[in-house]
Amino acid sequence: MADRPNVVLFDVLETLINLDPLAARMEAVGQPATILQPWFLRFQRDAMALTLAGDTAPFEALARESLRTETKYTLSERDIEYVIEGFSTLPTFDDAAPALKKLSEAGVSVGCLTVNNPDKTRRFLEGAGLSGFVDHVVTSQDAGIWKPHPEIYRFAAKRLGTPIERLALVAVHAWDCHGAKRAGAVSGWCSRLEYKPGDVFLPPDVTGDSLVEVADKLLSLH
Repeated sequence: MADRPNVVLFDVLETLINLDPLAARMEAVGQPATILQPWFLRFQRDAMALTLAGDTAPFEALARESLRTETKYTLSERDIEYVIEGFSTLPTFDDAAPALKKLSEAGVSVGCLTVNNPDKTRRFLEGAGLSGFVDHVVTSQDAGIWKPHPEIYRFAAKRLGTPIERLALVAVHAWDCHGAKRAGAVSGWCSRLEYKPGDVFLPPDVTGDSLVEVADKLLSLH
């Protein structure tokens, strides 16, 4: 059984941040709202592909290029910029702040493990009122590799000075939790996005229907 972690890192996109409002920006530039999901999936796929090939995957450059491709190069650069700027305005899910607060008040070091620029991630946390609960921000830009490669979780543990087995990753993506488990970390999966973690991934150590429930279960580990 997994030990109680002394550091808990949260995925950001789709775990803490709700991407749905970007659909309105798509419509504002003449695209259907339904293009949001295939664009984001293409963005993630291309980033993972570059990582598999041994290359770095810059967040904004990839976001722009995947949007150009998904819209068949019909958007102007101004329209693309308008959509990308929307990342900085996105709201958090209602369970984000309570979960971070619960862990922080329990004496657990809390952080984010994400793919965006470190400074932009910190500005988002400040704007969303979450910065007071977050001690660390570790990004793919820091590590030079994207999730779910096991090395990024090991990089985070080393950066934060904790044994990998005392580091937990919380996400709504089963593939992210799988990567953390492969690296030797603890994983906490929230069912909000995928409903069930599936059979092809390593089972998460704790699961919950909300981030607060996941946080509670991580604190209950011994």
